Amino acid sequence: MTEDAAGIEVSNAHPSRSLDAALLEALIRWMAEVEGFAVRSLSIVLADRATVHRLNREFLDHDYPTDVLSFSLDETAFEERAIDGEVYVDLDMAAERAPEFGVPPEVEARRYVLHGVLHLMGYDDSTDAERAVMRSLEDKYLGREEGKEGGER
Repeated sequence: MTEDAAGIEVSNAHPSRSLDAALLEALIRWMAEVEGFAVRSLSIVLADRATVHRLNREFLDHDYPTDVLSFSLDETAFEERAIDGEVYVDLDMAAERAPEFGVPPEVEARRYVLHGVLHLMGYDDSTDAERAVMRSLEDKYLGREEGKEGGER
């Protein structure tokens, strides 16, 4: 578990997979800064398929696996331009889907983290237009870490 002064905590709950916590924290801090958000409290849990599926079923009544779940701890935080929540990432799904997009599993998992944090910032993906905005932002922030402008999927 890693925690920094900005209120970001990364917990590895997966038995065999992990991500570079320092890189993840730096990426999140940079994205928050560019988006004009302060990180109040953010917990990133890197988990396995069973854990994320169980949470999806218990809290959202969705009985199927998913790549990422976000839970806001303060429903009005995004209105105050603050991040306050938890993000659960399925590292198994990232490893399975990464070849489909021609990226390493770590990059796919970081995309899931960014997606979850964008939800905590108030972005939604209910419509095609909203999904396109979120995908564009994910590409933008992933592109920076890969030394590119876009990193398009």
